[in-house]
Amino acid sequence: MKKAIHFRMIEGRSLGYGALLAVLGAIIAAGLGATYYMEHNGHWVTGMTNKVIWGTPHVFAVFLIVAASGALNVASIASAFNRAAYKPMARLSALLAITLLVGGLAVLVLDLGRPDRLIVAMTYYNFKSIFAWNIYLYTGFMAIVGVYIWVMMDNSVRQFYKAAGIAAFIWRLALTTGTGSIFGFLVARQAYDAAIMAPMFIIMSFSFGLAIFLLVLMASMNWTGRPIGDRILNRLKNLQGVFVAAVLYFAVAYHLTNLYGTEHHGIERFILLDGGIYTQLFWIGQVLIGGIIPLVLLFSPLSRSRSIIALAAILVIIGGLAQMYVIIIGGQAYPLIMFPGMEVSSAFQDGTIAEYSPSLPEVLLGLAGVGIALAATTFALKVLPFLPASLADADVDPHHKQEAAEATAEAA
Repeated sequence: MKKAIHFRMIEGRSLGYGALLAVLGAIIAAGLGATYYMEHNGHWVTGMTNKVIWGTPHVFAVFLIVAASGALNVASIASAFNRAAYKPMARLSALLAITLLVGGLAVLVLDLGRPDRLIVAMTYYNFKSIFAWNIYLYTGFMAIVGVYIWVMMDNSVRQFYKAAGIAAFIWRLALTTGTGSIFGFLVARQAYDAAIMAPMFIIMSFSFGLAIFLLVLMASMNWTGRPIGDRILNRLKNLQGVFVAAVLYFAVAYHLTNLYGTEHHGIERFILLDGGIYTQLFWIGQVLIGGIIPLVLLFSPLSRSRSIIALAAILVIIGGLAQMYVIIIGGQAYPLIMFPGMEVSSAFQDGTIAEYSPSLPEVLLGLAGVGIALAATTFALKVLPFLPASLADADVDPHHKQEAAEATAEAA
C-alpha cells in the first residue's frame, strides 16, 4: 500500500522566494506601465493596425488561456480517470489552471483599448457571438475549479471529489472548444473558418499546459527540497511526448485539409512558403523547436536527465507561442479573398498582405500576463497547502515496491 500523502505550505521566508516575487512584480509593473503608455497615447504606438487588430498581447493571452485548460491535465487524470499516482499533484494542477487563466484574461482586458467597455460585455450579451459564450466559459471554469480545489482540501466534502473532477474535466473541454471556435467560426479570414480549430486547440492545450505544469512542479519541489521520483517524472514526460506528437498531427491535418481546397491555396502558400517571418516561425518555431526537437529529447535516452525534460518543456512553450503567433497574427496578415480569381485594390489596401511588427509595450503587456500567473501561483503556495511533502516513488506509486522487488529478483 502507498503511504498517505501529506501537503505542506512553503515557508516563503528565504531570499530566493523574495527575489522571485520581486522579479515577477517588476515584470507586472512593466506591463502596467506599458498599458498606461498605450492607453494614454493610443494604439497607434503599437504595431497593430485596422487590419491586424489582435497583436502580440493576444498571442500571450490566448496561449495562457489555452494552457490554463491543459494545466488541469494531471488533476483530471487523478479524479476523472482515478489514477492514484497523479492525485498528489492534483492540487497544484488545479491551482495553475486558475492562475494561468487569470493571467491570460488580465492581458485581454488591458488590451481592449477601452477597458471600461468590459462592463458592456458583461451586461449585454449577443449570443450569436462566440465571445459572449466565452465570458460564461471562463468565469464558469474558475468557479468549478475553485470548488474542485475546495473538495480536494476539505475532507468533510471529500465524497464529491470525483463528481467535481468530472465536472471540471468536461468544462475545460468546453472552454478550449470555445476558444478554438473563435477562430473556427470566423469567416472573415482565409486562415480561419475551419471546424478542426476546436479539437486542435484542445490538444494544444494538453501540450502547452502540461509543459508549464512540469516546469512549475520541478522548480517548486526542487527549490523547497522535496523529492520527486523518477517514475512519476517518466510518466509525465511520456505523456508530454504524446501530446507534442498529437499537436504535430493536427497541424498536418489542418494544412492538408486546406491544401485540398483551391480557395485556401493562397494562405497555405503564404504560411508554408512565402510568408517571411510567419513561414520561419512555422517551420523553425512551431515544427522544429516546438515539435521535432522535444519529441527527440523526450523519447530518447537523453530523457533520463531531468534537465533535458525541463529543456523539452521549455521548447514546447516556445513552439506554442510561435504557433499562436502564426495562427493569430499570420491569419490576420493574409487578406480575405472576396472575389476569387480577381485582383482587389482600394485606398484601404484591400487585397494586400498586412504589415505588423510587435512593439515593446505589446511584448511587456504579454509578459505581464505570465508574471501575474506565476506570482499568483507563488503566493498561493505560501498561504495554502498545494504542494505534497514528497513525490518519491515509494510514496506515490502503489506498484513501486512490488516492481522493485521483481526487478531485484530478476537480477539475482
